Amino acid sequence: MPVLRKTEFVAEVAWLGHVPAGKSIRALPVEKLDLGFSGEKDARHEGVNRASCVRVKNLYTQGTEIRNVRQLSVLSVEEIQATAQEMGLTQLDPTFLGVSILLRGIPDFTHVPPSSRLQVADGLTITVDMENRPCVLPGREIESDQPGYGAAFKPAAQGRRGVTAWVERPGELRLGDKMALFVPDQRAWKP
Repeated sequence: MPVLRKTEFVAEVAWLGHVPAGKSIRALPVEKLDLGFSGEKDARHEGVNRASCVRVKNLYTQGTEIRNVRQLSVLSVEEIQATAQEMGLTQLDPTFLGVSILLRGIPDFTHVPPSSRLQVADGLTITVDMENRPCVLPGREIESDQPGYGAAFKPAAQGRRGVTAWVERPGELRLGDKMALFVPDQRAWKP
């Protein structure tokens, strides 16, 4: 019996970015991503394992080797537009945000349940880890190109920063591809 339920939501891949390994999170627009079990080759968050960071500091000493469930940063067009509007901008360039995949068509995308899957018809599948909380790094990128707006990013992106994800089944993802959303078929936790 399947434990993932296919929803009626199908997102279109609206933008793809390669975030090179290094200090900056600035993404380079690309037409396709070749995704393997380690994520995208030569990307900032490539790897089956990674060093733990501030996101899990209550579990591990920073730098502890852990499984890499944040190979990709996935955001929605709708949430980026809402963030830009709150910042007083007409649009927000995804290159500033460290985006791997920008989707259109799933409402309240940042809050899809952890362990949800996004799948392309040919089988490429990514698994949602969890909400990606806003941080200061995108603000620095924004500020360098649009002075006076960088500090506004973190509060404006609250609850709209998208999700981190990892590759469950490798393949090629292209602009315009459709990704079906599957969610865990379980009730909400009630401790």
